Amino acid sequence: MAKDTPVTLRNKVIYSVFVRNFSPEGNFEGVRRSLDRIAALGTDIVWLMPIHPVGEASRKGSLGSPYAIRDYRAVNPEYGTMEDFRRLVDGIHALGMKCIIDVVYNHTSPDSVLAHEHPEWFFHGADGAPGRHVADWSDIVDLDYASSPALWDYQIDTLKMWAEIVDGFRCDVAPMVPLDFWLRARREVAEVRPSCIWLAESVEPHFIAFNRSNGTACLSDSELYQAFDLCYDYDTANDFIAALRDSSKLPAYASALNAQEGIYPANYVKLRFLENHDRPRAAFLIPDGRALESWTAFLYFQRGAALVYAGQERAAKHLPSLFEKDTIDLEHGPDLSPLMARLAEIKRDRIFAEGSYSVAAHPCGALTASYTLPGRRVFGLFPAGGRAALVESGLPDGQYADLITGKTVEVCFGMVGTGGRPVIIDATLRVGA
Repeated sequence: MAKDTPVTLRNKVIYSVFVRNFSPEGNFEGVRRSLDRIAALGTDIVWLMPIHPVGEASRKGSLGSPYAIRDYRAVNPEYGTMEDFRRLVDGIHALGMKCIIDVVYNHTSPDSVLAHEHPEWFFHGADGAPGRHVADWSDIVDLDYASSPALWDYQIDTLKMWAEIVDGFRCDVAPMVPLDFWLRARREVAEVRPSCIWLAESVEPHFIAFNRSNGTACLSDSELYQAFDLCYDYDTANDFIAALRDSSKLPAYASALNAQEGIYPANYVKLRFLENHDRPRAAFLIPDGRALESWTAFLYFQRGAALVYAGQERAAKHLPSLFEKDTIDLEHGPDLSPLMARLAEIKRDRIFAEGSYSVAAHPCGALTASYTLPGRRVFGLFPAGGRAALVESGLPDGQYADLITGKTVEVCFGMVGTGGRPVIIDATLRVGA
């Protein structure tokens, strides 16, 4: 972790918005009109996926990927004007939330401002033409950070420009940009916004190994934590999917989560997610309603910031296209908003930021997790399949209030049960004590 990363980021909820597909209008105003609803979910930080103009050359689909950026210093005219963007950010701030924007510094569209004005700043293939290190990313060309100090100056000056408006950055494929660049960027942006939030899209271990085997530098989470406040949870993502498919894999998933407590710095913060714009929807992966509630509760309970991708609160199953107009349905489907709002409220407790943390898997197909501080313990039971579960809790016998529902939960001979829904207990809140 960066030495000055606040552990209170572990208490935060981040709501991710793809402006094009968030509303029928597909613009900044469409997002602004929903800010009250977004805030009511318990959102602390609104993450806007790339807001910049999209390139036309080699475009994927009819509208192109927002990650194929033409101009880092402008806003997409399809979304509105710079004044419209500032109005949106002002609205976010007025509701007590922060705003971060996507930074896509590994590459640009082939017809970008930089590709036109500074072709020497780009990676060139064996044929001498601008190219890319990942062949499937056919709508972009890679920047070469070894090409010129002037590229570093331009990129950091751009970050400082945006830092006058927003509160931080989510940095796309951050591992493929040099660590020294990110370290310098953090130092210099702090002159403009000392509390800037830095979120790295860290990548899966196999993608790191793939790039390194091809001679392409790719940073691990441990390296990224020197410059960033948060990293993605991709190092456990395969274990998560395996556990969804087969409950006998829950112990391996719990072990992977526990390992993070020992391999990262003491103030590490992970971005926890069930879904994101690159992954299948949670409701698609977890079609059972009770199981989805349980995994949603575990998402918020985990050590780290919780990510909600717009539409997740309505259990949306369709993953919107990045390349077409594909508006998210925020009006239909099961409404998880009350549950999420309550979980966000629970997550604000300082024990989730400062307490020691552990996870366990049980043969009944449930996960349990707990946080402890001197004189305090918060315990969670999460039936992964949405089925009845009875587990050893280590709690003193008695009756407790479930923090999610307020209902009474019985602990007998140290065991606690559930009919299939998640339960969170504060051991200091015994009923009648």
